[in-house]
Amino acid sequence: MTVELVSKRSAASKPVFLVRKGRLEEVALSASAVNWAKANGFDGQQGRMLAVPGPESGIESVLFGLGEEEDGFAPLAAGALARSLPEGDWHFAQLPLAPDLAVLGLLLGGYEFDRYTAKSARTIRFASPENCDAARAARLAQGVFLARDLINTPTNDMGPATLEAEMRKLASLYGAEVEVVHGDSLIEANFPMIHAVGRASVEAPRLLDMRWGRVDAPKVTLVGKGVCFDTGGLDIKPASGMLLMKKDMGGAANVLGLAAMIMAAKLGVRLRVLVPAVENAIAGNAFRPGDVLKSRKGITVEIGNTDAEGRLILADALALADEEEPALLVDMATLTGAARVALGPDLPPFYTDDDGLAAELAQAARDCCDPLWRMPLWGPYDAKLSSRIADINNVTLDGFAGSVTAALFLRRFVEKAASWAHFDIYGWNPTERPHARIGGEAQGIRAIETLLSRRYGP
Repeated sequence: MTVELVSKRSAASKPVFLVRKGRLEEVALSASAVNWAKANGFDGQQGRMLAVPGPESGIESVLFGLGEEEDGFAPLAAGALARSLPEGDWHFAQLPLAPDLAVLGLLLGGYEFDRYTAKSARTIRFASPENCDAARAARLAQGVFLARDLINTPTNDMGPATLEAEMRKLASLYGAEVEVVHGDSLIEANFPMIHAVGRASVEAPRLLDMRWGRVDAPKVTLVGKGVCFDTGGLDIKPASGMLLMKKDMGGAANVLGLAAMIMAAKLGVRLRVLVPAVENAIAGNAFRPGDVLKSRKGITVEIGNTDAEGRLILADALALADEEEPALLVDMATLTGAARVALGPDLPPFYTDDDGLAAELAQAARDCCDPLWRMPLWGPYDAKLSSRIADINNVTLDGFAGSVTAALFLRRFVEKAASWAHFDIYGWNPTERPHARIGGEAQGIRAIETLLSRRYGP
């Protein structure tokens, strides 16, 4: 389907009444509409839609349930309307409490991944309510859609070379510059761990580097894990563990979506986006358990498990990013199953030593309904990454606190950045929600964009 925002409602536009659970009587409805709602058991249940018939024929209006005030994602619940409303012209009968989020939810709910299927011909035209920044909502939605599209695309159409092409396409849209270090040139350029992880694939590993904005503006650098498919390497995953591994480049997809938001908003930053793009494949030249790799930073890493490859490629990219001493360095990665065990698929953890940044992120996440949860960089667990023959191991032996120790691993490669935050995202919706279908998902990037807009906006 297509959701079109229009600035003014047409004469044919029909109203959508927003109803809180148990508060039907507070909405200015006709007596016939109230009776119809009661007859159909409608009481404002979140996400439920009820069409109210007209006096002659057709639909007179629609009732839409917002649920309880404390229901999660309630401001984005309007996304369900995009999939339920009949084709035509619509408007909110009353101003939503959070008009920007209501419109954003509507746009996000209209997303479809139709690359391999027939596209729906249904179009919904929805009048933007008063006091709504529709242009910003559209920018955010487009960034989310880019992340979702990249994650949803299977690896046969989204390998390292295609991920590079997608970055170049985005760069050309906004006048950004892209440089790529490719294949064996990674060794010459001192990115040994990116090369080691990706060298077994038929598609050469590469480091993608995009720059945009005034050179004298505050430096904001985004690093995204771009493992386009993860077999686990020689520590091979079971078949069930590979089913969703097209999403292991979700960190890269998310930072590209965030970059699109930043550039579209023309924020006052010097943006840099680094994506180490690889496939963790199996071949005779694959890196092995027990190998010792030298990193760009000079730290030697013993390989305790080849399925902990994301932190290796991120480490080389973070070391490069850190050399420029950015004001803010952010990395995003589908890094650990331990994060899902701790917080589930909908609530991504983030890690930072900067309490001020953490507070800003938490507030931004609440304000834009893009949930995040700070987790501790618990120093005593650093010792769990020790190695007998190298400076550090890429995994721990006891299996505890996997997301925390992964963050501690990455922290060793960041010293000069004024602030750093690591996001251990899932990048996937396992269940249908009003604003999000099952499939690839953007997580945390709307919160980060909100923070950046408040810091560096016009």
